[in-house]
Amino acid sequence: MSEETTVEGGSPPQTPQTGPTQAPAITKPVLIGRKLGMIQQFREDGSVVGTTVIAAERTIATGSALRALLYLDAHILVNRIKTAARNPLRLVACAIQLGFGRPKKKRLSKGALGHLKQLPPLEHLREVRLDDVAGFATGQEIGVDRFAAGDKVHVSGVSKGKGFQGPVHLHHFTRGPKSHGSDHLRRQGSVGSGTTPGRVLKGLRMASHQGADRVTVRNLQILKTDPSRALLFIAGAVPGGRNGIVMVRKA
Repeated sequence: MSEETTVEGGSPPQTPQTGPTQAPAITKPVLIGRKLGMIQQFREDGSVVGTTVIAAERTIATGSALRALLYLDAHILVNRIKTAARNPLRLVACAIQLGFGRPKKKRLSKGALGHLKQLPPLEHLREVRLDDVAGFATGQEIGVDRFAAGDKVHVSGVSKGKGFQGPVHLHHFTRGPKSHGSDHLRRQGSVGSGTTPGRVLKGLRMASHQGADRVTVRNLQILKTDPSRALLFIAGAVPGGRNGIVMVRKA
């Protein structure tokens, strides 16, 4: 997945003497988090709002932090690290790759461990497109302190899977008769005429798989942040079930 944002200034931040460094500030911060569930929060006026809690833990720039997204015929091709000098006929956009989750080392393949090089094992990797990657380096961290209460964010994740559903459940079709020997209580009726056009039209609503799609909920409001516990409290519901991986970016 790729998200687009811009970098504020080209100079890197001050690097602390000990511990991992922080990534440069960007106009629209992006982080990967895990949906913990929903609770209720009270606003200042006493109203109650359903709130989703997202744990960010630590998001780290991975070994291929400075990668290239190559645009060719309106298709995005994620490839090895390439520069404009090596590909003069392509438009090259800079990007960083973020890693999230700390699995056991034995759960990753040798290829994944080789990709991460000297970094600790990371379970989920995401590409983030940037205008400028000045100041970014491998091992830098991005935390929830980049967001503040009142910010509007877009949250992307995989929705809950509902399995294969019939037309009544999926498209809210009217049911058939219950009596007089009918066997079309929840079945689909006619799907087209036999003579003209003599086929089923493309795109006709029928029974199909429901859910398990990538969904983005836009313009949700952050109620509060807890940097000490790496938690984000977002008003409303976000895609996916508990422990689902979501990407949060500022609107």
